Amino acid sequence: MQTGIVHFGPGAFHRAHQAAYIDSILAADPRWGIAAVALRSPGTVAALKAQDGRYTLAILDAETQFRTLRAHNRFFGPGESRAVRALLRDPGVRIVSSTVTEKGYCLAGDGILDFAHPDIIHDLAAPEDPVSIVGWLFLGFKDRREAGLPAFTPLCCDNMVSNGKKLRAALLAYAERLDPSLARWIEAEAVFPDTMVDSITPATDDRLRARVAAEIGYEDAVPVSREAYTFWVIEDVLPEGLPDFESVGVVLAEDVGAWERAKLRILNGAHSSLAYLGLLIGHETVADAMADAELSGFVEALIRTDIIPSLEPSPLDLQSYAGEILGRFRNPAIGHKLAQIAWDGSQKLPYRLLDTIADARRAGRSVERLAVPIAAWILFVQRQARAGAAIVDPLAPRLAEVGVGEDAAERLLALDQVFPAELAGDSTFREAVLSAVAAMRQEGPRARLAPIA
Repeated sequence: MQTGIVHFGPGAFHRAHQAAYIDSILAADPRWGIAAVALRSPGTVAALKAQDGRYTLAILDAETQFRTLRAHNRFFGPGESRAVRALLRDPGVRIVSSTVTEKGYCLAGDGILDFAHPDIIHDLAAPEDPVSIVGWLFLGFKDRREAGLPAFTPLCCDNMVSNGKKLRAALLAYAERLDPSLARWIEAEAVFPDTMVDSITPATDDRLRARVAAEIGYEDAVPVSREAYTFWVIEDVLPEGLPDFESVGVVLAEDVGAWERAKLRILNGAHSSLAYLGLLIGHETVADAMADAELSGFVEALIRTDIIPSLEPSPLDLQSYAGEILGRFRNPAIGHKLAQIAWDGSQKLPYRLLDTIADARRAGRSVERLAVPIAAWILFVQRQARAGAAIVDPLAPRLAEVGVGEDAAERLLALDQVFPAELAGDSTFREAVLSAVAAMRQEGPRARLAPIA
């Protein structure tokens, strides 16, 4: 196996999704082995290296299947920057992919590069020793231009609308500060395809490790699990000579936007709604929350009545897609924890729910039901802050500070890192959220789940 892909962020989703596709490609074309690069924590890459890249994928559905994957053949953690830099100069490396979560791209609330972000400040001051994905891409392109090598293709696989375009804009803005001529070279030589990825992937826990050990007969420190359903769409702008993605079921599309928006708003928007409402009610997993008829009925109405109109017209059958998603949510074999979905809410809500709400306001549609999951997020933040419990979010210190006050709801709605000015200054939206917050405080988290007449 050769190394043709460098991947930043080899967490559970990457290893259950993109790596499974690449593993299937490698049987016929061994050029596309993946180098796994962890920017923060060495644990996963160290375990993968100790297992010679092998790990178990458990596909959890009506019938459980176990598959051993070995798509990764090189492993790098923090402190191995020199080796990663050398690898990015390797002519055989044609793709640099990433799953570093929405917050990992250091974007501000308007989707452009946040030059006040600590990682970007660090990388601009020390561009030869980057800590951000943007800084690493800049350094990789710089070295390749100097070596006379063609540009590699960045492939962002995180849940952001127009993720390739956003990454391109962020990198060009960064490059302009350090080397405007390199910015022009990147602009001319590199393509940044938009992508859409989809498969429900719970976090790995000791229960999964024990199940894999019992079923397979060996200890696996880093198994992953996902549902049987998996989907990957890549914008059809890839250079010649890249992997034959279509041979393993990847869709190459002229416009990824329709799939992207449908997935982010329907699946991810519903997931976040289930997470915050479900946690306030006392549920633990998505399947638990969907077994709650009142909550699942609310989420289905939210999707079919409030979210889908924001996506029309569409080339997709959105009502059928919604039905598929609701069925996937009910899969009892997937123990997808609501707490995991609730992480990083300040980064996820703009893409998952606020874009839908902004569209609804422009179109003059009601936002009464859409305001409820936003209210649930506010109450979730308040609950965590007042209990002194952890808030897993890049804005955690600010959320914890704001969340303890009596005016927490108003101050959270004023956070420009979360709420765009269009909504922050919209009295109809604010009143709908504050009304839902007040009702849920007084009557409990089910206060606004009843059908709207």
